[in-house]
Amino acid sequence: MSQSDDKCLFCMIVKGTIPSFKVYETEHSLAFLDISPVSEGHTQVIPKYHAVTIADLPDEYLADIGPVVKKVALATGASAYNVLQNNGKIAFQHVDHVHYHVIPKTSEKDGLILDIDVSWPQKKAEKEELAATLEKMKARI
Repeated sequence: MSQSDDKCLFCMIVKGTIPSFKVYETEHSLAFLDISPVSEGHTQVIPKYHAVTIADLPDEYLADIGPVVKKVALATGASAYNVLQNNGKIAFQHVDHVHYHVIPKTSEKDGLILDIDVSWPQKKAEKEELAATLEKMKARI
């Protein structure tokens, strides 16, 4: 691991100082079962590089982690699943190390439970507002 934080729970899992149930591993990524799963097969996929958010993560780690997420999702055996990745405390990030949750969804009552009316607060956007947002985003790329 080229960058590590000795106090980070996930860095300790990568180093092996904290045991885990490893599902899959590459040079840049590690997948292990979540110890507080919301469904059977709930897996964490992390880079072996300490970065708090994906903005801090080198591209080679991002390029590696996508195929690992796919392999893990398929390995759960579930035909439906959520892939969740949060950046920042207000976005519900609880561990300050980039991680992707692969959460199998085998029924409406297991896995990630979302309510479109409560958990997904949609609003109507006018074309002018979308165009202005697009221009701001393009300027930042």
